[in-house]
Amino acid sequence: MKHNLCRLLLATFCLLAFPVHASSEKIRIAALAYGTANWELETIKQAGIDKRLGLELEITKVASPQAGKIALQASSADLIVSDWIWVSRQRFNNIDFTFAPYSSTHGALMVPANSKIVSLADLSGKKLGIAGGGLDKNWILLRALASQKLNLDLDKSVSKVFAAPPLLNQQLLHNRLDALMNYWHYAARLEAQGYRRLLDANSILSELGINKIVPALGYVFRENWGNQHKTTLLTFLQATKDAKTLLCESDNAWNNIKHLTKTGNSKTENMLRHRYCEGRVKSWGGDEVKAAEKIFSILHQYGGEKLTGKSTQLSPGTFWAGAFLKED
Repeated sequence: MKHNLCRLLLATFCLLAFPVHASSEKIRIAALAYGTANWELETIKQAGIDKRLGLELEITKVASPQAGKIALQASSADLIVSDWIWVSRQRFNNIDFTFAPYSSTHGALMVPANSKIVSLADLSGKKLGIAGGGLDKNWILLRALASQKLNLDLDKSVSKVFAAPPLLNQQLLHNRLDALMNYWHYAARLEAQGYRRLLDANSILSELGINKIVPALGYVFRENWGNQHKTTLLTFLQATKDAKTLLCESDNAWNNIKHLTKTGNSKTENMLRHRYCEGRVKSWGGDEVKAAEKIFSILHQYGGEKLTGKSTQLSPGTFWAGAFLKED
């Protein structure tokens, strides 16, 4: 009896001293091999955020955004990073994808430091590089601003050059372009070399009367899956927020992942970090959704069905209500 009592006390002590955690729940993520989401995912693992929060992340690197979408559609991934315009199109076609914010950093219009281009009107007659093709959202918004504020049809008044983002950067560096609308991280690389940021999508939207910050990219998943795994998904979103805070406030955390920028240049790395941290989503709710609806209308007006699909308005449920948050 005495020995049994001792064993019981010892077992009780072990349970109190070493609490048993529920097994981690896996989230399968298809991440763009060169995307900035890898900065966060790597930080989550290096800092042990996943273990602390009881998460298991299975990360598959994909070569292109389209490959990620295919993985999600084939149910070989639970979650990808994409834009909400694509989600709205899918929902219009009765596919239940939905969106939780990831970043509000948009592309930017860049010019050489000594360029005589100081306003949107100065683009007329110039050679403009455009990343993402003729339906790029940054380009469409720039066209909308020129039309509404200047009665200027940029599509006809500039000489357009479409190419891959790194190639366009090289074209600008070699003075073969007068200006360039490129994705934010390529624009940041130009900034680090002294190029001037004329406009970005957030400033364009502000000029168009939209003063709420709307994320450009988000985590996209099936709504049914998100609702079934709500606790795990919210835990993952918290993990990404924690990782962002570390990357923006801890030099050690940043130094651990800066090799992923593939620059090897501290000035460029610092500019990438600065612009990345600017994109942290601080507020997300009904007001921002209303702003997104206005943006959708503008994109539909100037980009047409090829960009937004057949729907003339943002599809209900595009944004996952479970991800709404208030400003810190």
